[in-house]
Amino acid sequence: MNRRELGFGVAAAAMTGAGAAPAWSQSRDPDAVQFYNTFNDQLARLPAALQPDVRAFYEKNGWTPVWTAPRLQQLRAVAARAERHGLAESDHFDFQTLAADRARSEMLTTAALLSYCRVLSEGRIRPETVEDLWEMRKNRVDLPAGLHDALARNALLDWAEGLAPTDIGYANLSAGYVRYRRLIRDGGGWPAFRPGANIEPGQSDARIPVLIDRLVAEGDLSAADGGRLKAQGVVYGPELQEAVRGFQVRHGLLGDGRIGSGTQRSLSATAENRARQIALNLERRRWLARDVPDERIEVNTAAAIMVYWKDGRPVHSNRVVVGTPANQTPSLERPFASVVANPPWYVPAGIARNEILPKGPGYLAANDMYVQNGTVIQRAGPRSALGYVKFELQDSYAIFLHDTPSKAAFNNAYRHRSHGCVRVQNAVDFARLLLSPDPAKLGEFDTAQDSRRTTRVTTGREIGVRLLYWTAFVDGQGRVAFREDVYKRDDKLADALGIAVNLPAPVIDGQADANDVGP
Repeated sequence: MNRRELGFGVAAAAMTGAGAAPAWSQSRDPDAVQFYNTFNDQLARLPAALQPDVRAFYEKNGWTPVWTAPRLQQLRAVAARAERHGLAESDHFDFQTLAADRARSEMLTTAALLSYCRVLSEGRIRPETVEDLWEMRKNRVDLPAGLHDALARNALLDWAEGLAPTDIGYANLSAGYVRYRRLIRDGGGWPAFRPGANIEPGQSDARIPVLIDRLVAEGDLSAADGGRLKAQGVVYGPELQEAVRGFQVRHGLLGDGRIGSGTQRSLSATAENRARQIALNLERRRWLARDVPDERIEVNTAAAIMVYWKDGRPVHSNRVVVGTPANQTPSLERPFASVVANPPWYVPAGIARNEILPKGPGYLAANDMYVQNGTVIQRAGPRSALGYVKFELQDSYAIFLHDTPSKAAFNNAYRHRSHGCVRVQNAVDFARLLLSPDPAKLGEFDTAQDSRRTTRVTTGREIGVRLLYWTAFVDGQGRVAFREDVYKRDDKLADALGIAVNLPAPVIDGQADANDVGP
């Protein structure tokens, strides 16, 4: 098989234009000469997006064909890893077309590989097209230079795999995707759980065997325990209740052991839909720049959970309250470098106009509010919607982290109740944790809390904050945890990718506080 016969067809991309004839163009290598002479015609026939990368690669490579038989074997190894990234090998690599278009196989091979590598390094979809506000650092890679170097080092597989995120979160979620795909291939996933009447502790229900199989499939119950419990009949006993609580926590539900409507909705999700949900979240992770600060705060707005990272390790987590579906917390990446003790609240115009001013002067007085130059301001104090501390982000959207007097919402499983800002559980203690490296600054903050004076305290360093939307992630026990698509961003991303998903609707627990007008 000669070099023109090595390649495969795929939709790729590019730009036209002739390059200077290389020195070897008058050589006796007919393959190389023919490839160069037909290069621009072949390039123009590719889809437009990858044409610049293809041209840049061959410019770096001296216009020499590269796909020898040994390199094609390396390429097959690259293609075999597609599933672990939530991608289908057939979407990118079709080796059956080797004989279908021999004249173009060299360039089609390169175009297909660069297309696949662009997906690994940056994702298939531009995030701004599927989220109303997405302002985070994107990953950017010089793929032509990287491919040229990888081939020179005979390290194609290592280079390609290194383009995807290499952090433990992506690696674990990738492994989870492979497990779910194996479940589907080996047995179709798990048996369908039929929604119906609630199952209360101690009750008997004909769906108990199916429930046990469902819990065993995802690892909430061991296979041995599952077999033993099935032999005991159809009673919903204490051991099975404990496994259900684990399932509930993993799905962001209230862990009460009752199999009510919310738990039944999650149990009714198919393995195929959960696998596709994992694939959507792998795509989201590929959008992001790989170099993240060792000290940072990450808020998963789908799960309403905050994690503080120090020295590259997660060291603290809190529950948070985030925006409602109508007032979504955006995807942002911003630093902050100061906390404000006892902050007043300058009420955004929309909240003031729609939710505060119509209630009249009596409401304003009762809630320590006043109007100054057309702006409603709430004084610092126990009624302040910002509580006793605010973490100021450097952004233009008035999005920040803060304390709140409305503590009850932290006890709910469904915590999408704010106007878009992030309310932090135990916020004062968290501020003290951030300031603890500098005793003087911590003392300044504590003094301000004692006096109840509004005081800005700098942290002495910038701390990164990332507001993320992840509906599938790996929990501390190594299991894939799921959250329902409160903001409908999974639906939009799935449509953009051409993936059909049918996910359970979120369950709202607890009552909203009618007097809660905080950001």
